[in-house]
Amino acid sequence: MNSVAHTLDEAHLAHYLEQVLPGFRAPLSAETFSGGQSNPTFLINAASGQYVLRRKPPGQLLKSAHAVDREFRVMDALCDSDVPVARMHHLCGDESIIGSIFFIMEYKAGRVFWDPALPELDTTSRSAIYDDMNRVLAALHRVDIDAVGLSDYGRPGNYYARQFNRWSEQYRAAETETVEAMNQLIDWLPKNMPTDDGRVALAHGDYRLDNLIFHPEEPRIIAVVDWELSTLGHPFADLAYQCMQWHLPNDDGVLRGLGGVDRDALGIPSNEAYIAAYCQRVGLDAIPDWNFYLAFGFFRFAAIVQGVLKRALDGNASNPKAVEVGRLARPLAEMALEIIEQP
Repeated sequence: MNSVAHTLDEAHLAHYLEQVLPGFRAPLSAETFSGGQSNPTFLINAASGQYVLRRKPPGQLLKSAHAVDREFRVMDALCDSDVPVARMHHLCGDESIIGSIFFIMEYKAGRVFWDPALPELDTTSRSAIYDDMNRVLAALHRVDIDAVGLSDYGRPGNYYARQFNRWSEQYRAAETETVEAMNQLIDWLPKNMPTDDGRVALAHGDYRLDNLIFHPEEPRIIAVVDWELSTLGHPFADLAYQCMQWHLPNDDGVLRGLGGVDRDALGIPSNEAYIAAYCQRVGLDAIPDWNFYLAFGFFRFAAIVQGVLKRALDGNASNPKAVEVGRLARPLAEMALEIIEQP
């Protein structure tokens, strides 16, 4: 792993922030947040309070990856919307300050849950947590992109065709071994893609439990984080991506899902109930071609973790478990094949 991604010249950074950030006072200390696979993120403790710094990793990177400037823009646009986000403070495009572009945002003190079975909560709280995840996802897809200034945040229309091209290309660029299941998916998906229905929404791209910060005591989301993959896209992509967790096993691996979990006993909705609640919130009766959307989510996730593996092997990973995560490309692709074979 490249340790440069996890170190900052604290004195130089403090001097810079005193010049550009109103109210900021040195000295500062920085510590990395655990978890995450993309952009190194730091808790900044300064004389003036706590902040969060998120940077683009140094080194050779895949095209269009790690776009922290896009993350800053989308969260800044959503600051007064129904989608809870941290308030943005400053975007720095000068790579000489810490070695790559970065932004400073508000620190949101709250809870982050890593196991979707939520073993630390009671049944009532689990149900409320899942309902709020559903509520915020629907709110995200109802955002008026013109009103918040994001009408040019992506290319509307043909979302799945564009996403397929992007992720198949990025997968090939990061390929480290032959995964037959991915080859089969790359052949099957374009041949079975539903006709574009014209739906366009702001899509998060990585909407899952551990990218949500919950209130310290209430089952309420106070910030959606990690917007690196956000774009104007199809709302079903976010929904399918989150519903993947119902299919992933709940074991001690790096990805934990709800497979094999007694969801009724725990107060966690079924996949079908979660989708139905979302449809009710956004005014839909049902979602045709659901198996395609779900399989595509697994394909895309497999391409993402393959990129994580490539960065780890190249020495640019931001997480010590990057190699372990990257090895998931094959089982994720195999899960996608299982889904498309279902009636």
